[in-house]
Amino acid sequence: MLVDLKIKNYALIEQLELQPSPLLNIITGETGAGKSIMLGAIGLLLGNRADSKLLFNQNEKCVIEGSFNVSEYNLASFFEEEDLDFEPVSLLRREISPSGKSRAFVNDTPVTLETLRRIGEQLMDIHSQHDTLLLGDQGYQLNIVDSFAQNDDLRTQYGTAYRTYRKLEKEYKELESQLAQSQKELDYNTFLLNELVEANLQAEEQESHEIELKQLEHAEEIKMKLSQALQYIFESEYNASGALKDASHLIGQVTEYGETFKTLKERLDSCLIELIDIGSELEDAERKTEADPQRAEQLQERLDLIYTLQRKHQVRTVEELLTLQAELETKVSSVHNLDAAIEKTKKALTAALQEVETRAEALSQSRTNVFSVFQDELHSLLFELGMPNARVVIDHKTSAPAPTGIDIVNILFSANKGAAPQTLSKAASGGEFSRLMLCVKYLLADKTALPTIIFDEIDTGISGEIAVKVGKMMQQMSQKHQLICISHLPQMAAQGETHYFVYKEDRADRTISRIRQLSHEERVVEIAQMIAGANPSENAFQSAKELLALSA
Repeated sequence: MLVDLKIKNYALIEQLELQPSPLLNIITGETGAGKSIMLGAIGLLLGNRADSKLLFNQNEKCVIEGSFNVSEYNLASFFEEEDLDFEPVSLLRREISPSGKSRAFVNDTPVTLETLRRIGEQLMDIHSQHDTLLLGDQGYQLNIVDSFAQNDDLRTQYGTAYRTYRKLEKEYKELESQLAQSQKELDYNTFLLNELVEANLQAEEQESHEIELKQLEHAEEIKMKLSQALQYIFESEYNASGALKDASHLIGQVTEYGETFKTLKERLDSCLIELIDIGSELEDAERKTEADPQRAEQLQERLDLIYTLQRKHQVRTVEELLTLQAELETKVSSVHNLDAAIEKTKKALTAALQEVETRAEALSQSRTNVFSVFQDELHSLLFELGMPNARVVIDHKTSAPAPTGIDIVNILFSANKGAAPQTLSKAASGGEFSRLMLCVKYLLADKTALPTIIFDEIDTGISGEIAVKVGKMMQQMSQKHQLICISHLPQMAAQGETHYFVYKEDRADRTISRIRQLSHEERVVEIAQMIAGANPSENAFQSAKELLALSA
């Protein structure tokens, strides 16, 4: 429950601190005094988005802090899941800088707004007039039924199964689309692939073929040049090998006269060996060099095929053609693989749909099981609140699996005897709406473990004895939950364990909003003014005292 609330530098609030009772807390004050502003600040503490324009002082940051006693609400595992330290009294803090930057903390650990929102949902429920309007929404009505039936686990199981089913359904449709597109391209890709496969391309063959063809085209010239080179090395009158032999012989005759001559002879001998080796290779090359028109024609045809394929596919190398061939093989084989993938996904989709239907049926059964109990308990509560002829009927239909299940529920309502129940938007007035919503909240309060519930003018449209009964209902709810109720009704104000008064204070430069806890005497005055206005009569004071006495 909320132990302490501090608001600093927000809207009309310069600084405010509230330490509510663990039971029923009533907040009253004139319209515009700042009650809704305080709720806005609490909303920020629970993760709502911030606006720096709402700062009281645009040069200072806004800080909202809430201390919550969570020792009895089994939230330790939840904090652990969020990777946060659990404290029996946990502190939530929100800061908004003048630049608009927002920071959030839980027990002094920085957290994201989403984390703050998830934790806030475990600590506090704020019911506003907007929630009352939501009562007419079928999705909201279904959530009410689920809360009453305590279907959290069943709904989670169904949601998991439904998301799995929809994911597989999407995959199945995408695979079918891929197959249809791939089949259109299959013939063309197969033709291109076969053309490349038949070419039997080899890496680096283009370069070797081009060199060999060039040699064949110039075979006579090459053979002649090689023959001339051999003449110079071995066969001419002054051939190189003979000259080197003679030079080596001459230097050999003087090696005894110095180490230098010996070294020079060794080098000449090495040159002679290398020259003879070169000559031997030239002889071999000259012998093998022959014109071969047939081989040249074969090479030219092979290169023409390679050049044609390169132009066709707009590439420059055989390696790129081989890469393209591998890609085409993948595309063609993937078409055949798609059939297997589609069949596998179809089986998984069928199994997922069966799981969805099973989970949906269990969830639907749990919902329908509580319809009559929910209706009967609402009838009893509405009777207590002065609506003896009210009827509530849950109209139920089923549909194809949807994110929330297969159930479509519509709460029908009739306030008058003999009138057929209709949709809430047609059948309920403002006061009837408020009473119905209060009864719903009262029933759901027993089904939840929320520490704190805030009601923002849920008593709109009711008065007199009914207001007293609503106050008594609030008192009963506060035995299990901390309640904070903003009200304009004296009958409600008298029921509170603690009574806070919100008011405006005018300064020389601006107006600020303040709140203070009222003493018993101050409560008498405030309730009397709520009954009769700014200058209450003695009768109003007496009525205020009687209301307080009745609530004791």
